[in-house]
Amino acid sequence: MLHGKVLVAQGGGPTAVINQSMVGAVLESRKFRNVDLVYGAHHGVRGIVNEDFLDLTQETGHNLEMVAQTPSSALGSTRDKPDLKYCHEIFEVLKAHGIAYFFYIGGNDSSDTVRIVSEEARNAGYPLRCIHIPKTIDNDLVLNDHTPGFPSAARFVAQAFMGVNLDNAALRGVYLAVVMGRNAGFLTAASALGKKFPEDGPHLIYIPERTFRVESFLADVKAAYDRYGRCVVALSEGIHDEDGTPIVSTLSKAVEKDAHGNLQLSGTGALSDLLCDEVKDKLGIKRVRGDTFGYLQRSFIGCVSDVDQREAREVGEKAVQFAMWGDQDGSVTIQRTGFYSVDYKLLPLEAVAGKTRVMEDHFIAESGTDVTDSFRMYLRPLLGSGMPDAFRLRLNSVPRILKR
Repeated sequence: MLHGKVLVAQGGGPTAVINQSMVGAVLESRKFRNVDLVYGAHHGVRGIVNEDFLDLTQETGHNLEMVAQTPSSALGSTRDKPDLKYCHEIFEVLKAHGIAYFFYIGGNDSSDTVRIVSEEARNAGYPLRCIHIPKTIDNDLVLNDHTPGFPSAARFVAQAFMGVNLDNAALRGVYLAVVMGRNAGFLTAASALGKKFPEDGPHLIYIPERTFRVESFLADVKAAYDRYGRCVVALSEGIHDEDGTPIVSTLSKAVEKDAHGNLQLSGTGALSDLLCDEVKDKLGIKRVRGDTFGYLQRSFIGCVSDVDQREAREVGEKAVQFAMWGDQDGSVTIQRTGFYSVDYKLLPLEAVAGKTRVMEDHFIAESGTDVTDSFRMYLRPLLGSGMPDAFRLRLNSVPRILKR
């Protein structure tokens, strides 16, 4: 075992359970005698280069447990995407503070940051154990059955569409909602778990794994509307045409970009509004409404999966155990075993870093606008216990007396 300090940081978008991973890593680290102090970096890698650290050794166990139950990133986060120079600065700070164990909780970019920092330490001959702890609501980390944060966000999406379907059935029309997912459609696909009866919405699901054509979309909406007298649609923010161009940019010339130069897909509500206009103009349907779930699905405090909480805590704990008892850096991964149970493995950083998982074909229906039962079986245990249910009146109609 190495002797020195532990540093924990959180990166990327907050989730409902990322604090479970942080607290799991902190409390597990405090059990080991070779650990002098446990630090937390304020606002991820930006906090590291600024030497903005919190001494989590002084935090009480009770308050850590309360923080673990709280959504969002308690340490703060960052969207910085470090390059080699940036990672060298990170390494220099870690070395100056005598950090022996570096735990970074995050998604694809975070895993790549850990990989580069690990290589910097190895090249410098500095003893540093670097472990990536998985997190992302997009569920797009390769070699993982699923990633912490996704189940709770999926629970929110499923429940939101369950409610939307009830609303839409009462006051009929067309409803569209844009869900997060730039490259992977897992979260949008979770809307299917809001269905109870065959005629329930969402009637159409569009994900980035399939080409989106506006003409086909309009035909699909018309067919569903003609069949059910209404239509509920779930769309990933990352839907694109056959050339890979995001639909939001094909329908509008005025699109915003984020700090990394990526198109702002769902934060503005533009995609939903533009497609609503298409339905109104081309199909002549008057009652058309659109929403963008945006940040709501990431840290919604009322829709946290107990399965997600438990596994997020365990990946933090396992990261420390792998670091203390192993002799390699790596990324903690979740592997499904049996009908539903999980095991944790440490895989090489280069196997996970910078790679993106998308929905597998066997999860997507042949129509391209629905999911398969295989996906429903995959997702259902992740949503946790206590999922609400929706009921309806039986249509025991009374015969008319006045024939008008």
